[in-house]
Amino acid sequence: MSQDKIDNRIIEVGFEIDGQIERFRDLYITANGTKFANENQNECEIVIANLDKATRDYLVTATSPFNKSASPKKFFLSAGRESTGISQIYTGDISSVEVSQPPDIKVKWKTLTGNDKKTKVTTVTHGASSTLSEISKQTSENLGLKLNFQASDKNIANYSYSGGSLDQVGDIGDMGSVDAFVDDDTLIVKDSTRAVSSEEIILSEETGLVGVPELTEQGIKVTYFLDNKTKLGGLIKLTSILNPALNGEYIIYKLGFNVATREAPFYWIAEAKRR
Repeated sequence: MSQDKIDNRIIEVGFEIDGQIERFRDLYITANGTKFANENQNECEIVIANLDKATRDYLVTATSPFNKSASPKKFFLSAGRESTGISQIYTGDISSVEVSQPPDIKVKWKTLTGNDKKTKVTTVTHGASSTLSEISKQTSENLGLKLNFQASDKNIANYSYSGGSLDQVGDIGDMGSVDAFVDDDTLIVKDSTRAVSSEEIILSEETGLVGVPELTEQGIKVTYFLDNKTKLGGLIKLTSILNPALNGEYIIYKLGFNVATREAPFYWIAEAKRR
């Protein structure tokens, strides 16, 4: 018996329009994207197929990047199952919206995390000595983000930066020799060997692992049923029966998702490095 027959899926999308978030469920929704534990922007593509004409016209007009009256235009994706409820798996800024040809009209949105900050320029100069946490705090505030600082703090001499506001995230990672990345509305700065959460995902064929774990240059790639515990930068404890040679603890550095209300995919696709 499939997991869907036991526990129905829930997908909820939200569009921030003029400062208000309008949320939709019970639609034919597909979404896939990737989140990165580095300076790359997280990305997601969403397709909704069964919107009525009035709602479709309203959303397409209100969320279009060409509509300058409502900016930034944010998108929110939450998913889960009836037994567990939903949790947010992605937030980003809408970069494009397209409408397909009739008769089966679909609307496709493409989104990127922090895209409204991509063209902004920042120039900062700290004193003779600042700490990594102070620089991270200033950067998060400049980007309008929360800060989750889990790195070993250190002194940084004569720090200065001039460039793209979002690119400063990568500068922090390089300068501090840490993992620095944006996950939804939070700037995360952590030691590369530290997971963002102490809660580990026990992953096996019995707990949702799909197929055989793959060996990669940096560690493993695994596909498993969507849950509400997995986080970018989180910890996986792999206990595979089909490929036991790869068993062990890993930290997620790239997290893909592929969800649909009615079709087969409802998965995480995680790439993780050995802890």
